[in-house]
Amino acid sequence: MNTTTAPLTGLRVLDLATLFAGPLAATMLGDFGAEVIKVEHPRKPDPSRGHGPAKDGVGLWWKLLGRNKRTLTLDLSAPGGRDVLLRLAADTDVIVENFRPGTLERWGLGWEELCAVNPRLVLTRVTGFGQTGPYAHRPGFGTLAEAMSGFAAVTGEPDGPPTLPPFGLADSIAALATAYAVMAALAGRDRTGRGQVVDMAIIEPILTVLGPQPLWYDQLGYVQPRTGNRSRNNAPRNTYRTSDGHWVAVSTSAQSVAERVMRLVGRPELIEEPWFAAGTTRAEHADELDDAVGHWIARRTRDEAVDAFEKAEAAIAPIQDVRDVMEDPQYRALGTITEVDDPELGPLRMQNVLFRLSETPGAIRWAGRPHGADTDEILAELGLPAPAIAALRDEGAL
Repeated sequence: MNTTTAPLTGLRVLDLATLFAGPLAATMLGDFGAEVIKVEHPRKPDPSRGHGPAKDGVGLWWKLLGRNKRTLTLDLSAPGGRDVLLRLAADTDVIVENFRPGTLERWGLGWEELCAVNPRLVLTRVTGFGQTGPYAHRPGFGTLAEAMSGFAAVTGEPDGPPTLPPFGLADSIAALATAYAVMAALAGRDRTGRGQVVDMAIIEPILTVLGPQPLWYDQLGYVQPRTGNRSRNNAPRNTYRTSDGHWVAVSTSAQSVAERVMRLVGRPELIEEPWFAAGTTRAEHADELDDAVGHWIARRTRDEAVDAFEKAEAAIAPIQDVRDVMEDPQYRALGTITEVDDPELGPLRMQNVLFRLSETPGAIRWAGRPHGADTDEILAELGLPAPAIAALRDEGAL
């Protein structure tokens, strides 16, 4: 990436956050040219460095989450660490943090102190429950948001337990929302000249993406039940097993697609049924429609089913695991998985930046760097001489 043309070039971000929404939001900003400095405790690195599988003792998740970030160690609770943070904040556009409410204030690094050194700063606070309310001081993780928001309640089979995702869904959704919130706050700064505080509660963005459930309940008293892979809004919509033991997913959100599917599977007479004319009434006959589609797919291999659906302009996709994703021709055409050279582990393949810009594209400049790798360089850029840096290290602030 030519960093002089990247859209966020010149933007400085301090990432004080850990696990996972805040750091991922900072990663997204770094992908498009922002200078991101990851601030970690000298003796307690970001836990993502130890999350999941590692290779040669190096955590692989960190390589993704820490990409395009320089790494600095700083104990914010130490006087020297606080002073360095304030000096950095004076020339910073965005700080992302996820400490429990009141923690920065206890260290003398609250909004009042930060705003005093830099009135244009955007302080982005990402917590489980937000900065106010009865739950604000509780420890909050994405799993709790997935439970509280209603996501788990609608996920799973009708006669089974609520189901949680096996990955950081709520955190990732909150990260996207946080990156958006930061850009909105910066746009506001362009007009007013003043920074502000972003209060992001992880329990909120996932509720937004769940759709109109609060509206349905408010107006109709309707509570969405668990329906497995089926939908109350359209049918057929499910996963189906092929003759070679694979699985495919079929969706018929559009009426025209539903009609094409039924013609393809040899049941055109169902299209003439009065209930077939709308997705919600089709969903009431999901057993019959699933039986028709499932029986047809069960007699064909995955490739045969996908090819036939494509020719019929009906919507289908294979159920892929990560091995399939890495070889998928559409992902290859989009460049969704890209290779990054890493000094520690050599070539790494990981997800690319989120979207493509025709004039000012983003890129991955480097994968996650070792803990504190850039500390001395960053502090020297701040104007601290070597003896001062050594004194901070002796104090335990670095």
